[in-house]
Amino acid sequence: MIKLTVHSFNLKLTHPFTISRGTRTVIPNIIVELQYDGKSGFGEATENKYYGASVKSFKTAIEKHRPLIEEINIKTKPKNFWNRIAPLFKNNTFLLCAIDEAYQDLYTQNLGVKLYEYWNFKIESIPMTSYTIGIDKVSKMLAKIKEKPWPIYKIKLGSKNDVQIIQALRKETQSIFRVDANGGWTVEETLKNAIEMKSLGVEFIEQPLPASDWQGAKQVFQKSVLPIIADESCEKEEDIDKCYGYFHGVNVKLMKCGGLTPAKKMLEKAKLLGLKTMAGCMTESSIGISAIAHLLPLLDYVDMDGALLLSNNPATGIAIEKGIITFSDKKGIGGSLIHQ
Repeated sequence: MIKLTVHSFNLKLTHPFTISRGTRTVIPNIIVELQYDGKSGFGEATENKYYGASVKSFKTAIEKHRPLIEEINIKTKPKNFWNRIAPLFKNNTFLLCAIDEAYQDLYTQNLGVKLYEYWNFKIESIPMTSYTIGIDKVSKMLAKIKEKPWPIYKIKLGSKNDVQIIQALRKETQSIFRVDANGGWTVEETLKNAIEMKSLGVEFIEQPLPASDWQGAKQVFQKSVLPIIADESCEKEEDIDKCYGYFHGVNVKLMKCGGLTPAKKMLEKAKLLGLKTMAGCMTESSIGISAIAHLLPLLDYVDMDGALLLSNNPATGIAIEKGIITFSDKKGIGGSLIHQ
């Protein structure tokens, strides 16, 4: 029988982290641990007000369905496990993600393989991760770039002087820039900013408009001189088809869609449609970040720096050095809690 344990942490950011919706300094989270035959599988969920996700709701829901999770036969394939539990957590995808990650981890450890090996993926050619610079005074954004030299930066924007910010940052580094407005721009701002930012070496723009503005997204898709990647507009599997013809690519996040199982399906579908593929992270520990890593062979771009932004990462897992991702030696997803 599987044993379920829930660990709680308050993840502290090294620097206050600001996007167009607000600032955060601490992120409460849970790590789900599933134990069987001396092995532990781990998965992660973090609080997020925008998506209505809270530690309280995680704990309430998981206790309600604890018996069903613990009674699962360890020989049940992960996709069948997900199909069985997904209806129970359809309004709590962050928690569903944590449970799915933990089971994928435990199942593949039990087989004695890494998750990407179970999927028959090759990792010889995988993208580097960007490093995120949150919205701040330009002087502080410049200081963060100096503090963390990196080949690719994801710049959070959403102010009235965004072009000036990119101009100032470009004077400091020749690294690739990707910008993310988190829905903070209008159609007119997006088209104008895209022209200016293309000349400043910006590679693409992520979610410039509010997620509900599909009419605006169509205009931007047709007229923008830079590729546009969906984030908030792409949450669930059915959103991939919706994004086709409105975005040049999609950013899939495990917590938004409910875990590795649906994320893999979404990315495979996006590739079939000819969309650029990206996976992103929340501000999360090395447990959640290590899970994302196994999707790298499906990706054109990745943003999995969440654990690098923390001052108290409670876990170990994949290593990231100047954008280059190295898998851990551990089987499964490769993450462990430090106190284990």
